[in-house]
Amino acid sequence: MSVKSIVKQAVLAGAMTAAVTGFAVSAQAGETEKCYGVVKAGKNDCASASGSHSCAGHSSADAVGDEWVSVPKGLCEKLAGGSTSPKE
Repeated sequence: MSVKSIVKQAVLAGAMTAAVTGFAVSAQAGETEKCYGVVKAGKNDCASASGSHSCAGHSSADAVGDEWVSVPKGLCEKLAGGSTSPKE
């Protein structure tokens, strides 16, 4: 493996680490929002908006409009199907 290849890999790894750390820092700072409609079955954060259940992990299907997960602020609108308010 050449020195040039090693340097490229190190730079790429550093950039990826910085991107992930940026989302983690904003989440730790309390800058999060509820994102509806993007949750996988059983991976919701808390009660559904419709009141069908009151516990985390009880979502029964993928991408249900009243199930939410907490994400860093500003990310939800970038996700396919994501909404900051419950959907029908």
